[in-house]
Amino acid sequence: MDGQATQESHRRGSRSGREHDAGSWRAAIEALGTALAPELIEGTKQLCASGLDAQYLTGVEVTRDVAYGPHPRHRLDVYRSADGAGAATGVSGGIRTGDPTGSPVLLFVHGGGFVAGDKSGDGSPFGPNIGAWAAKHGMIGVAMNYRLAPEASWPDGGADVGAAVEWARANASRIGADPERIVLLGQSAGAMHVADNLRLQAEGRAPRVAGAVLVSCMYDVGAAKDLPMHRAYWGDDRSAWETRGSLDTVVETDVPLLLAVAEWDDEQFQHSAAALVASWYARRGTFPPLVALPSHNHLSTVYAVGTPHDRLMPLVDAFVAERTPAS
Repeated sequence: MDGQATQESHRRGSRSGREHDAGSWRAAIEALGTALAPELIEGTKQLCASGLDAQYLTGVEVTRDVAYGPHPRHRLDVYRSADGAGAATGVSGGIRTGDPTGSPVLLFVHGGGFVAGDKSGDGSPFGPNIGAWAAKHGMIGVAMNYRLAPEASWPDGGADVGAAVEWARANASRIGADPERIVLLGQSAGAMHVADNLRLQAEGRAPRVAGAVLVSCMYDVGAAKDLPMHRAYWGDDRSAWETRGSLDTVVETDVPLLLAVAEWDDEQFQHSAAALVASWYARRGTFPPLVALPSHNHLSTVYAVGTPHDRLMPLVDAFVAERTPAS
């Protein structure tokens, strides 16, 4: 076999291997179903953890538990490239300064049904994988905690997102960021907090951001299931839930958006994405900036970041580049 034929054989073998891996992944995710049951949660964690490089934090500098407000949950972690361009100029408040300069910020807001979740991943890599990805793609990664229900209630989550943005703007020079290039990324309950923050921005009660990514957001909460975690955050008066949704806010905002839903998302989020499409088209006459992520479920969209099965972050990377061009 000559050299050209050998190279072609290798290419075919490599492609065949990738297709097998992708097919196995798809079958495994599909088998977990769509309902947010313990089997789906644990199964998704195992699948995604097995595909994540154990050294995913190599080359990333992390400053943990920085206070952005008075509550114990008002804490955030900052992820930066450990080998950013330029030399470090010192340390301020525990954060190394001087490199890189003027980078966009990707501020991640975790999910957890309003009552749980943590920026640290609660001992798993899911959360830190987002910050590490940002640091390795020319951004400053920030992962925030927020107050949880029932201690917190609507719209406290959106206010906490605003407070974290204010911290990032005020400390931009310390962390090597551009305060005008902050993009929010929220998933599930975190996406709903980001959407509520868009409402506060429209009302002039929160600092404006350069863009927002909403992954598996529930826009029309009036149609949400009557669950204890929903009552804990939205209140016991079910009739008031409709006014606490973000459908109108998301359709009317002028903040650039990237919206995503998973192929095998939980039915509530599938329904909500369909409602958004209808409302957006009715008011704007165009299709919304919504993508359906194939071969993913409600959790794997973010849990798979840093693995070969990530479908979300290439879209986020392009969105950040388009919406936060360097000045």
